[in-house]
Amino acid sequence: VQLQASGGGLVQAGGSLRLSCTVSGRTFSSYTMGWFRQAPGKEREFVAAISLSGANTYYSDSVKGRFTISRDNAKNTVYLQMNSLKPEDTAVYDCAARPNWYSVTYARGYDYWGQGTQVTVSS
Repeated sequence: VQLQASGGGLVQAGGSLRLSCTVSGRTFSSYTMGWFRQAPGKEREFVAAISLSGANTYYSDSVKGRFTISRDNAKNTVYLQMNSLKPEDTAVYDCAARPNWYSVTYARGYDYWGQGTQVTVSS
């Protein structure tokens, strides 16, 4: 399984970006998908997760109400719509896949990772 994250860029505070993560292979619908981010000098941080069918989602408190995670199993793609961006959202964002919905906020449960995409929010 290979993950390819894209859609990052430079945006002003208050703006929006949509990240995409395309997964190769025929078993995309078997994976819970998550988004994490890591800012310079900081630890990796959970952002959002979505269950196999998309029926369940979970967000960190820092992005709840501003970010929306979704998936299109027909396109093997998971999205992260980011609105009302703040400078503190600046980080490398990465997608990840895991086989279950347990403890989705912990990075160590994810088996596959993308290569990351940079999001920079200017003030």
